[in-house]
Amino acid sequence: MPRRMNTDTTRREGFWALAGFALCIPAANWLIGHVGTYCVPNGPCLVPVAPGVAAPSGVLMVGLALVLRDVVQRRLGLGWAMGAILAGAGLSAFLAPPALVLASAAAFLLSEVVDMAVYTPLARRGLLRAVALSGMAGLVVDSVVFLWLAFGSLDFLAGQVIGKAWMVLLALPVIAVLKRRDDRRAMAG
Repeated sequence: MPRRMNTDTTRREGFWALAGFALCIPAANWLIGHVGTYCVPNGPCLVPVAPGVAAPSGVLMVGLALVLRDVVQRRLGLGWAMGAILAGAGLSAFLAPPALVLASAAAFLLSEVVDMAVYTPLARRGLLRAVALSGMAGLVVDSVVFLWLAFGSLDFLAGQVIGKAWMVLLALPVIAVLKRRDDRRAMAG
């Protein structure tokens, strides 16, 4: 596993990622009911994620949460990442609409654990690959578990997966910058 650097800056970045990770949960719940190009009456607000494909707007924050969890693990360690997952699952259950509590909490918990299980061994071989592949694995699990438990159907799977994948892909340049900076610090120290 890549050496964890014990600098104040690194820890501060880890705590910022942890805060962002935690904020993704209420942001996803708020977005789904308030932001979109079309809001279904008594249902989610939708955003286009590909030509002819829409998804509930909250999917954007779920994709970002998967990447931020990886940053928390890299900056603060596996224990912090696991604690964040457990706290996030509780927060997800607390903030979800009553009809979606089980689906929301279970999808969050399982997808983040899958993300960690994929990220941890791959991080030794390449950070960008680890973040991309773990994010993709996590977002598929999140989408399947949530849709199946919430609606008993996978009809909206494509939009869910595409929306979350956009956020993972958009975060990769930031991860590349952090990696280059880590490499420079390691060479200097």
